[in-house]
Order: sequence, then structure tokens, then C-alpha cells
Amino acid sequence: MNWNTVKGPRIAFLGTGAQGASIAADFAAAGLDVTFIDQWPEHVEAIRAKGITVNLPKRKFNVKVPALHLCQIAEVKQPFDIVFLVVKAYDTKWACELIKPVLADDGFIVGLQNGMTHEDIAIIVGRQRTIGAVIEIASNMWVPGETNRQNDVDESWFALGALDLQQQPRVQEVAKLLRNSGRVEVMDDIRSAKWMKLVVNAAELIPSSIVNLPLYDAANAPGMLEVMRLAGYEAMHAALEDGAKIIPIIGMPAVTTNHPERYVDKIFEEVLKTFSKPDTLVTSLQDWRKGRRAEVREVNGWVVDILKAHGRAAPMNQRVVDIAFEIERGEREARPDNAQDLIATFNAITKLQ
Repeated sequence: MNWNTVKGPRIAFLGTGAQGASIAADFAAAGLDVTFIDQWPEHVEAIRAKGITVNLPKRKFNVKVPALHLCQIAEVKQPFDIVFLVVKAYDTKWACELIKPVLADDGFIVGLQNGMTHEDIAIIVGRQRTIGAVIEIASNMWVPGETNRQNDVDESWFALGALDLQQQPRVQEVAKLLRNSGRVEVMDDIRSAKWMKLVVNAAELIPSSIVNLPLYDAANAPGMLEVMRLAGYEAMHAALEDGAKIIPIIGMPAVTTNHPERYVDKIFEEVLKTFSKPDTLVTSLQDWRKGRRAEVREVNGWVVDILKAHGRAAPMNQRVVDIAFEIERGEREARPDNAQDLIATFNAITKLQ
């Protein structure tokens, strides 16, 4: 890469909410040339006034960084070498179109997102400029200019992989940068890695949001672990139908079982053990509590659509999607007794098996 500045590449984080801000702050603290870009006006102004504050389990720090409103992307004169995209999956395409004019010709967009967004990025900027990624960090943000990250650098995990394998050697340089914020693995099969993450997301994100509980409490509520696992099992079957392979993620050891459902159990157990704290609220529940929509279509809806395309049903994920949309339309509230609807669906499905 032709990085000519003293600080290395020009880096932008497009989307500096809970996750993006905490990672970008690590970059800034390491002395890298990083710019925050966000769509929340008060957040941008707070960062400009006081810097970004990151609250971690055993420490906190504040760092001064340049921050731009979305409209100011049009004012950028020097292109960015690397853009870390940390927006919602449903915002991927427009965000890529917005940043594309100021992405270097040989630059990369790195999609630190849930869902299978790597293909959406590639549609906009080209496969040769797209790096797929998997992220495993728990964090939340409720006030502008301050993020609460529940996993410090030693507990945070990322995977990176080029869509154009001719670019894979260059991914190592991006991985070196990202290691300022956690463990990083470079994978040749990033598509399968993203599917494995979607599998666990299907099990945890929307199901725990529907019952309006922290992930740990949702998984330990009577009957809910079975519901969540079944959503994950269907997601794994969708992954395999879509050509993905069962591969280890989030720092797990090499795969010791080829049984799809047992591997879902292992991934889910690892997330609950290593990356979830007793008060961890998944990103979808944070969205709902902020009055925003969650990544329903992009996770559980994706499972339904993929299996439908292969002539198969995903009844547990379909019920999750239906209830989630009822909540987003204001037809019901997210609350613990929604578990009864999910459990009833689980019981009906398993009775037929």
C-alpha cells in the first residue's frame, strides 16, 4: 500500500456508535491517523468538544479525534486509504455510496458489521476494494461522546478476509492496524466465517430482544435456551445450503465436530462465557430502546429467505421475525412474557419432528 503519511494510512470510521467509537478510539490512542464520521449530530459535536471517552471494565480513557458529520464527507480533500464501516447492516449500501468518492483507488472498505454485508459493499466499490469482517465485542452507548465497552482488547476478536483473494496479502497490513483493538485472524474463507457469526446472531440478537432481557438472563429464562438454539440450528442449515463451511470463529479451537447442531451449541456457549457479561444488552435491544429498528431482515430474515430459496422452511426464525416486526410496528411490546409465544412455536415444531 502506498501509505505516505508519517502516521501511516488515512483511516476513517464511518459509524462511530458503541462499537465503532471504541475501536476507532484504540486507533487514535495508538497514534494512527483516524477520522470519526457519524450520523448522530450531538455525538459528533460532543466528540469535537471533549474527545471520545471509552469506559472499559477496569479502565477508562479519553482521546481527542477529528469528527465529521455525514454532510461533511463532501468536504474531504484527501482520500481515505481504509474505511472501517460500522453502520447497521441495512445502512450498508447508502453508506458505501456516500464514502466511495473519498476512498482511495487502491483503498479498502472493511465491513465490521453483522449480517452478510460484504457483498453489498462489493456491489458499490468492487470486490478488489472489499474486506469482509467478523466482530465480537459487547458494548453500548447511551450518551453522545461516550461508549461503554464490556470487552477490553484482550477479550475482543475480529476476523478479516479479502473478497478478491489476490488482495489477501494486503489484508495482513489491515490486520496489524486492527490488533490495536483486539485479537485478529486473517481468513481465506471469510464468507463462511460471516455465516458462522450470523448463526449465533440468529440465536441471540432478536430472540433476547423480544423478551427485553440482557442476553444472559434471556438464555437462562425457562425454555428460552431451547428456542434460541433452534433458531441457531435453522441458521446453520441455511449456511450449509448456501455453501458455507463449518469453521471455528471467535478464537475457538479447530472444529472437533461436523455435527451442525452441536457446533451451534459450542459457538453459543463460547459467546455466553467469553463475550457476554450479566448485564450485556444485545445491539438489537439497544436499537429498540432507542426507538430504532433492528437488523431483523438481515439476520433472522436472511435465514428464512435462504432456506426458502432451497425449498426448506425456517419456522422458528419466521416466528422470531413475525414477533419482531409486530414490536417494531407498535402492535406489541418487547417484554418477558413474549417468551411464551416463542416456546409455543418451539413445542409445535419439535412435536412435528
